[in-house]
Amino acid sequence: MLYEVATIVRKKPGESDDRLIAKFRKKVQAEQLLTEIKDREFYKKPSVKKKEKLAESRRRKKRR
Repeated sequence: MLYEVATIVRKKPGESDDRLIAKFRKKVQAEQLLTEIKDREFYKKPSVKKKEKLAESRRRKKRR
């Protein structure tokens, strides 16, 4: 679920900017913000969501 809380990464003394960016990317990925934003970009009918969910479960089942 999308929250209205900013993703905050604090810089420690002696930490490089590149490391700070890497920490931010990792935190955003862990919170799955980008996938949530992409999912909410356009409206999906409930029937389409159901079909996608079934297709995903079939893909997972096939991999096993």
